[in-house]
Amino acid sequence: MTFAAITGWGKCLPPAVLTNADLSTFLDTSDEWIVSRTGMRERRVSHVPAIQLASTAAARALACAGLDPAALELIIYGGCSNEELVPNSASGVQIELGATRAAAMDINTACTSFMYGLSIGTSMIRSGVVKNALVIGVELISQYMDWDNRNVAVLFGDGAAAMLLEASDTETGVIREKLQCYADARQILRVRGIGTQYALQGLDFGQTRWDFDGQEIFKKAVRGMSEASIEVLSGAGVAIDDVALIVPHQANLRIIESVAKYAGAPMEKVHLTVHKYGNMSSATAPVALVEAVEEGRVKPRDLILMPAFGGGLTLSAHLLRWGDRVTPL
Repeated sequence: MTFAAITGWGKCLPPAVLTNADLSTFLDTSDEWIVSRTGMRERRVSHVPAIQLASTAAARALACAGLDPAALELIIYGGCSNEELVPNSASGVQIELGATRAAAMDINTACTSFMYGLSIGTSMIRSGVVKNALVIGVELISQYMDWDNRNVAVLFGDGAAAMLLEASDTETGVIREKLQCYADARQILRVRGIGTQYALQGLDFGQTRWDFDGQEIFKKAVRGMSEASIEVLSGAGVAIDDVALIVPHQANLRIIESVAKYAGAPMEKVHLTVHKYGNMSSATAPVALVEAVEEGRVKPRDLILMPAFGGGLTLSAHLLRWGDRVTPL
């Protein structure tokens, strides 16, 4: 049986930091208010386009694996931040990398885009369509943020991360996964102003208004991530004690704490980045995983649980088996 091993990883975080104190200069908020409700203290704001963020993270992942871009067969660009609808953003990354042989596709399932892309890349490797795939999670939310809305402006940040998958005979990479969508609740997280229906209403790109029902999102996120995690562990015949590390989507510290409690895992087993990067949508989970590897929290052959949720309301849970290498080539 063919598996899809994670052989390369990389991230790109903008250097500009937007702190809670900065936000309080133009919003009716404070550091205490934000930290107590979200666990967030700062987030990053990009000064370069999303394709450049994505390409930098992708180049680092390729270098980490020692793979020539010319040998890359598939690029999956996951996120809500596209510089244009046609052509797709993945083709822009392809040009930047010089990956002349690669296929290129975009996927948007909001905050779960990287995780859904991980499933797609893994499946295409397992089925023999490609031998390797580069999966990217990237967001440039600052460009379409509703900066007058305190409920959302404090939550989100910019960033990117990428993982290279390569065919392997060893059981590694995605071991078990769960993908789902609570479509009946799609209206509780909506960005108005981007899309064909809004163009007809005379709204320019960047003139956005966000619908964000925080209480309902909280309840559905906890339920969805928890149930998906339990289902994935059960399907793989794995107990939570067998999992070395939990790397969840980081939308809110209280959500993460609730999911860990539901799964029966101590918070010491959860890798957190929410305090310094906020919610980077599709980039959040992969950035957290890259940092966990860089900080030595991931050991060879570790089992890693990655639950996530996003607009749609999409949700996912992935159980990964890390490979033998934890340092870049």
